[in-house]
Amino acid sequence: MISLRKLFKSGPDPREARRPLWDAVVATARAPHWYAKGTVPDTLDGRFDMIGLVLTLVLHRIDADPAHRLDGVQLTELFVNDMDGQMRQIGFGDMVVGKQVGRMVGALGGRLAAYRAPDGSDELAAALVRNLWRGHQPDAAGLAHVMAEVAALRGALAATPVAALVVADRLPGTAA
Repeated sequence: MISLRKLFKSGPDPREARRPLWDAVVATARAPHWYAKGTVPDTLDGRFDMIGLVLTLVLHRIDADPAHRLDGVQLTELFVNDMDGQMRQIGFGDMVVGKQVGRMVGALGGRLAAYRAPDGSDELAAALVRNLWRGHQPDAAGLAHVMAEVAALRGALAATPVAALVVADRLPGTAA
């Protein structure tokens, strides 16, 4: 007799091919230097904001190669699934999770636009202050650290072929 699970199983989830890259995004966003030297608040919101920043930079790079559009979609879907799971793990109920995840996706969309500002620009600094520090002016050294690290990560991503990036298990320019 065939089990129902086997009957309805459709094969492996194609998004899982992007799992190593998603894990690399999260690992990069959780690097201690962002919170210690960069003074990004080490809170639930601060960690979400850092994941949003790193994910945005990676998505910008993937978007530069239209042949890898699906990879960017799959990476974004992993973000959504992970945020949904994190919300449930914290204890949010079904009625709240959808709204909260919707807000998170909206926040990611806003960051995709805001973080297109050039490295070192006042526009980028303003976007970082607005998103990472929730509008509270950080100390100058913290902001300078984050600005420099964003520029370095963007440069490393730009130097990496998108085909190599979408299968990476760590982001270029980051510690192994």
